[in-house]
Amino acid sequence: MAETSTLHQRPASSLSLLEEMERTYKDLPMEAIVKQDILRQGIHFFPEAFQVKDPYKSKDYFIFSFDHIPLADLKDGADTKAPEEIKISGGHFGLLKTVISTRNNPNSPYKMKLKEGKPTLFLEETEIGTAEYPPIPSWYRHKTKSGKLPGEIAPVIEWGYLLYLTVFRNCQYFGKDEECAYCDINHNYRQQKGAGRPYTGVKDVEDILEVLSWVDAEDEIAKVYTITGGSVLTNLKKKSEVDFYLQYPEAIEAKFPKRWMGKLVAQAFEKEDCQKFKDAGIQIYHPNYEVWDKALFEKICPGKASWIGYENWIRRVVDSAEVFGPENVIPNFVGGVELSEPWGFKTVKEAITSTKQGLDFFMSKGIVPRFTAWCPEPYTTLGQQAGPPLVYFCELLRAWKETFESYGLPTPPGYGEPGPGKAVFSVSAFMDVIGYTGRN
Repeated sequence: MAETSTLHQRPASSLSLLEEMERTYKDLPMEAIVKQDILRQGIHFFPEAFQVKDPYKSKDYFIFSFDHIPLADLKDGADTKAPEEIKISGGHFGLLKTVISTRNNPNSPYKMKLKEGKPTLFLEETEIGTAEYPPIPSWYRHKTKSGKLPGEIAPVIEWGYLLYLTVFRNCQYFGKDEECAYCDINHNYRQQKGAGRPYTGVKDVEDILEVLSWVDAEDEIAKVYTITGGSVLTNLKKKSEVDFYLQYPEAIEAKFPKRWMGKLVAQAFEKEDCQKFKDAGIQIYHPNYEVWDKALFEKICPGKASWIGYENWIRRVVDSAEVFGPENVIPNFVGGVELSEPWGFKTVKEAITSTKQGLDFFMSKGIVPRFTAWCPEPYTTLGQQAGPPLVYFCELLRAWKETFESYGLPTPPGYGEPGPGKAVFSVSAFMDVIGYTGRN
């Protein structure tokens, strides 16, 4: 890895860049390399790309915008017609089917067009793959007694595998002095409401149970639900943070015991609170630490740093493994945010060295962090800036894979099958690299 990989040397995506990565990173599947490049650059959907024969599931904006420009600035139908995810295959690299989250970016070099009536992704003039859009689940046809659509209450992602229950669509870490610098949960809520869309801020337990009753009756694809939302610092609906979030798994598991695997994405709680969620039926816990470096954590996650503190956060993540089991604690970090301006590292090597320390710390204890690929969303503190170069994501995937394999750890549960052509986790390629043995 070149020492000179700095923030100011970020080559745009090109076929030659992908081919260079293909030659350099033979231990990584091309599916993972292409996936990370598309995630970092986003996709420009031509209007024709929405003129497909079969109905498909468009973006539900289930928690963040994951777009490179404001919703109001998206043109040609991209604000309402962009698919939640794409699944590409074939093309120049002969890709196996690869599921990738949609991030709208009209300035992206990746262009989705129609070719012979099929959506096809191009990089410059080169065909990267034929695309599929996710099907609409049958149960999306219903409406709750309160008049709400399933995609607003319990949207499905990861090609139908995961029910994503953002039960609180705001966060009480509010304003640049407290909000995580990369996060647009509050801004996304305002955008959706500003566009006149139905977008429930706090979801009613009964609405969720009603939608899940349709999933239970009609769906065999969804295997997992995630309960998440913004942090609660004081109280919400006259409940503490723990009690507010606890009511959802308690109700779901009482009505549909062990029907789906339950996950919780929330703050790092003390052991006694973790035990309450375990007792309620939650199996997987994601107390996301976001960025490993302590100084960066304090800059990028100022609210978490001031209310809980870096050392407390990391200690609580480790302690939670005593409750859930190490393999069931899967904290997320935001891949690439450690290179963000103005506080981030200046070189890829420094960023990877730091992040790998965190991977080694957790994996040595049997805890397997996952990562999402940072999307520079416009209304965040970090704002619109160049994301990391592709070489960073290749180095990150290599570091993650090598550390994971060196400790002989099991595949993280609740993510479906691992490996190229099988992985459905759509916001990074960490699942795509598991089990890959390399190419000549």
